[in-house]
Amino acid sequence: MPPTDATPVLELRDVSKSFGAVQALRSGSLRVDAGSIHALVGENGAGKSTLVKIVAGVYRRDGGVLALGGESVDFDSTAESKAAGIAVIYQEPTLFPDLSVTENIFMGRQPMARGGRIDRAAMIAETRALFTRLGVDIDPRRPALGLSIADQQIIEIAKAISLDARLLIMDEPTAALSGNEVARLFAVARSLRDEGRALVFISHRFDEVFALCDAVTVMRDGAYIATVPTAETTEAQIVSQMVGREVADLFPKTEAEIGDVVLDVAGLTTAGEFHDVTFSVRAGEIVGLAGLVGAGRSEIARAIFGIDAYDAGSVTVDGNAVARRNPRAAIRAGIAFVPEDRRQQGLVVDGSVGRNIASVIRSGLTRAGLLTTAAENSAVQPWASRLEVKTNALDMPATTMSGGNQQKVVIAKWLATEPRLLIIDEPTRGIDVGTKAEVHRLLSELAGKGLAILMISSELPEVLGMADRVLVVCEGRITADIARADATPENVMAAATRSAGDEEPAA
Repeated sequence: MPPTDATPVLELRDVSKSFGAVQALRSGSLRVDAGSIHALVGENGAGKSTLVKIVAGVYRRDGGVLALGGESVDFDSTAESKAAGIAVIYQEPTLFPDLSVTENIFMGRQPMARGGRIDRAAMIAETRALFTRLGVDIDPRRPALGLSIADQQIIEIAKAISLDARLLIMDEPTAALSGNEVARLFAVARSLRDEGRALVFISHRFDEVFALCDAVTVMRDGAYIATVPTAETTEAQIVSQMVGREVADLFPKTEAEIGDVVLDVAGLTTAGEFHDVTFSVRAGEIVGLAGLVGAGRSEIARAIFGIDAYDAGSVTVDGNAVARRNPRAAIRAGIAFVPEDRRQQGLVVDGSVGRNIASVIRSGLTRAGLLTTAAENSAVQPWASRLEVKTNALDMPATTMSGGNQQKVVIAKWLATEPRLLIIDEPTRGIDVGTKAEVHRLLSELAGKGLAILMISSELPEVLGMADRVLVVCEGRITADIARADATPENVMAAATRSAGDEEPAA
């Protein structure tokens, strides 16, 4: 790492921010030097996102010091922050779906050709150069609509790098990336650091923090706790500072009585997506669907729930056929679906907590065709309490909540339907270690009460820690069905990378 200037690129001291009666940030502090990668960690709700949005110009601070290059600054807009050399990649992608990949990267700053026309050839060439630098293969001309979370995240990273910013803030950039994509991202991050740029890396994955970052700042309950070089601390010490308490076993899996088959999938096939997918999930059983990003796991789940069509095969719940491409029929059959992208597909982010939790069961709450807020809140309060959703009132907008609490709201919404089967895609993506343990404990309790659970996860420790059986998907096919006692990182990864020619039939 090259020597750094005595003046930090970014410095925040005792920054505060309130939203009405809610104080999101009490005393936020952070110092980031040139030529360094600095981790910012804390539980969801610790104030990390609020701190970042103040730097990004989304919010104005109520108090404290914000300095860039030693100069006190205040940003009235995100445009001012970008002009000052700050680029932020948020946890959730924010692309324009109807525009091309290239148009998303260069939105608002398109190069111009003679005659005042946009130089599309130059934009496409620069986009290709960015993707080459990142080591990815994405068509610059294709529309953003339909891109996977991983591809959307890569585009956000390319957009930030194209701004040539002196400060790059990455909020959970690896949450939906494969191992190879993470390795490529880290190589780019290190090269930017070696150029003398400053990077802030927000992650709940401690292995990434220790592998990539030079120092780590811990926040808790809206306040600064400590800053320490990563070489001089441990994961256990950071967790203790984050939560201020002992965290129970991250995977509190308890034995549950396995009952009759609830979900039966037979020969499910969609050309180009997945082929001859056959498996079952029993009452009280947690079945993990593992595999690399892009293997077809989420596509299988979406087809089962009726969001996407499938060409052949069948889905039955408790022996009754479920109509294809009909989510309402799936809900009536007792299927609940927590999607991978909670903000885009699981929440109405501008709606209240109560309105979101009641959204699927609302028709059953009306009286004489009318729905009152009191009836809605009465129905959802038990679920909000059960999932320990941290909010002062059910009428708070979901957009003001942390990522972990938003995930709890989505889960509560579907549990309120009292399902027979819960399909949950990436249950703890972007969630802090304390909330992860809470979600895992909830899943274990639900299975213990007879709920059938199909869990999709890119985190192998989560699959191995929570699943009674592991189904491995590779290139749209199930290549292994492994019992909990036999599941190891080695045999799961071997099945996840098995080519079609080497495929073995599932047990």
